[in-house]
Amino acid sequence: MPADTLGPASRVPPDSPALRRVQAGDLCAGCGGCASIAPDKLRMALVEPGFLRPVQSAPLSPVEEDTIAAICPGLGQRVEDAGRTPSVLWGPYLEMQTGWATDPDLRFAGSSGGALSMLLCHLLETGAVDGVIQTAAAPQLSIGNGTVLSTRSEGVLAAAGSRYAPSAPLEGLHARLTASPAQRFAFVGKPCDVAALRALQEQDPGLAARVPVLLSFFCAGVPSLRGGLEVLAALEAPYQDTVAFRYRGNGWPGYATATLADGTTRQMSYHDSWGRILSRHVQHRCKICADGTGTAADLVCADAWEADEKGYPLFDEQEGVSLIVARTVKGQQILAAAQAAGRLETAPFDPTILAAIQPGQRERRRALLARLAGLRVCGRPVPDYRGLTLKAAAAQNPLGRNLRNFFGMIRRSLRRKPGRPRLFTLPSGSSHD
Repeated sequence: MPADTLGPASRVPPDSPALRRVQAGDLCAGCGGCASIAPDKLRMALVEPGFLRPVQSAPLSPVEEDTIAAICPGLGQRVEDAGRTPSVLWGPYLEMQTGWATDPDLRFAGSSGGALSMLLCHLLETGAVDGVIQTAAAPQLSIGNGTVLSTRSEGVLAAAGSRYAPSAPLEGLHARLTASPAQRFAFVGKPCDVAALRALQEQDPGLAARVPVLLSFFCAGVPSLRGGLEVLAALEAPYQDTVAFRYRGNGWPGYATATLADGTTRQMSYHDSWGRILSRHVQHRCKICADGTGTAADLVCADAWEADEKGYPLFDEQEGVSLIVARTVKGQQILAAAQAAGRLETAPFDPTILAAIQPGQRERRRALLARLAGLRVCGRPVPDYRGLTLKAAAAQNPLGRNLRNFFGMIRRSLRRKPGRPRLFTLPSGSSHD
């Protein structure tokens, strides 16, 4: 296949009206939910500048079309408080605490305090689930991701640490479940992955029984693989010589670390890798995301950063501390059981300081209504968000800041329009599909 195309299926817009709207608005989050619904007609492919996007090869049935329209996070999301504590910026929740894994290896390997990894180990070791569907480094693409099934704590430890690259953990989900008919799984994914899976479960109670626990994390957005390559270039680590790459973890916040074929390593601080490089490569859908905090999950973890005297987060290396948010009764019960079993050490957390230590999430939520308005003025499709308190979040911004976001989005929209996807090509000239 030529390196600049994805084959005949990509030469015209997809037949699916839902996917045409997603493509027209560059709204794809890359979760793979659509590919899980129609795996013989849709597949996820890496396209320039290194994002995962669906490629359609055959017409969808009306049922498949309706299901994609109902669950695609690029098209919208619905959130209800349902008796939980409401929060304009962070979504409804039952409980917030800080904590860390009492296992020092997990605490070190995780990106914050290892709480998410420890919760997964707790679920496996107590038999609450038989396996964990999660994202880990791709075996053949050092800067990329793959979906793995972990059935033991050793697998959870091996996958610990943030992966700031595209992932589609829902692709192949039904095939995975079919191959293990008697088993129950926990699922870990980005907030958009979890939102799509929760929506699928609402249509399919059997799927909810097979995947009874959903976990997520605060997500600032998905950078392209071009961003990962730029980190390698800044580290003077040739991609062809890089046999392993960690975006974070092994400390808090941990270093972006490239391991070369000769056994040497190159490192870059989190401040430099995420703050100066990767954050500039985040996909469009993430810049207009209303749910970077995992509102559809049972449990969500994040960095509980220390703050300076002005309230801004500090990124000095230290022992990790996680923020743990229980959003459902089930999540609250799992958290309490992990605490009682001595797997997690926790401390009370004051939610009023969260806006200071998570400035990226705060500003994106406050700017969102203005950004969506700018896109609508330009005639660009936008997600249909319901129950996500966009007006209340925007009211926390000064008028001038909302206007800057409004006109800024118009300027960017007029400058950049989605084009036909081209296959992602690595520096060596080899292509990934």
